[in-house]
Amino acid sequence: MSLAVGIVGLPNVGKSTLFNALTNNCAEASNYPFCTIDPNVGIVNVPDDRICVLAKISKSKKIVPANIKFVDIAGLVKGAHSGEGLGNKFLSHIRECDAICEVVRAFKNDNIIHVDGKIDPDSDQETINLELIMADLNTVEKRLEKTVKEAKSGDKQALALLPVLEKLKISLSKAVAAREIGISKDEAGLIKDLNLLTIKPVLYILNIADNKKIEIKKKWGERVLELNIKLEEEIAALPKEEQTEYIKELGLKQSGLDKFIRSAYKLLNLITFLTTGPDETRAWTIRQGTKAPQAAGVIHSDFEKGFIRVEAVSYEKFAAAGSEARAREQGVIRTEGKDYVIQDGDICNFLFSK
Repeated sequence: MSLAVGIVGLPNVGKSTLFNALTNNCAEASNYPFCTIDPNVGIVNVPDDRICVLAKISKSKKIVPANIKFVDIAGLVKGAHSGEGLGNKFLSHIRECDAICEVVRAFKNDNIIHVDGKIDPDSDQETINLELIMADLNTVEKRLEKTVKEAKSGDKQALALLPVLEKLKISLSKAVAAREIGISKDEAGLIKDLNLLTIKPVLYILNIADNKKIEIKKKWGERVLELNIKLEEEIAALPKEEQTEYIKELGLKQSGLDKFIRSAYKLLNLITFLTTGPDETRAWTIRQGTKAPQAAGVIHSDFEKGFIRVEAVSYEKFAAAGSEARAREQGVIRTEGKDYVIQDGDICNFLFSK
């Protein structure tokens, strides 16, 4: 499942530094606007201790974790929706992503230029969100003009779409993001091809320094994560065996990056099911709410077509049993049919006809 999170923000807020820390492949991160012109793309493993435990139990030869795609997108400035800076190019790169990670600067450093000449997280967040809203408003207005003409001719699809576009136009004109309007599932289907920027889920990263931050005064929603991005980059640059020790020395249970990656995974409404055996232990990515046949199809399309049933057991019960044989003896492996909704951490064995 190829889903992408776009890392966005004003210039010089720490976007590329965060991307470097995530991928450890050194995207350019210099002290001037528009350093990142073409988006850098990185595939990042999702931290999951469960696969290591399962691999040990199954004596697996190989471990394959789940992953997420992150895209480092050029810095945005005021007027991007009308072409300022790298405007249109910037917005097109966001449209290709499934979710947005918005990095907002909340630290002072006279050696790092701020594009507006001041450190004000609330203002920065408002600037970015307003640009995305205005871009969506332009998109909606163009489609609305076309749809009005089609509706007059009695086009059924246009007649269904028209009230949704009118609702969007009113709300976007009031600087309300599409995700906050209350779009129903049916309405979302009608406007899917518009690929609106502000309907995408968003996670805010408040970039702090030395555990100090500039306070935010407005409410940004529930998805706000504080990170000292420079420190995270330093941790990520250490050898793996030294990272864990350094994180413990800092008094932390996990790195901020691990917390961020898991938050991004959740932002995309993703969960993980697992398969394990002597050859391989693997984490598979599916959308929350996915039923067993469709989950089987993630492994191979033939599994979905010929789906019969799935043998499923929670990670916790399997790990407590200590082996598949003992899990079967204890009766904790369940047999489920085509209507079973896969749960995060389910260990699955799919049975199918060829």
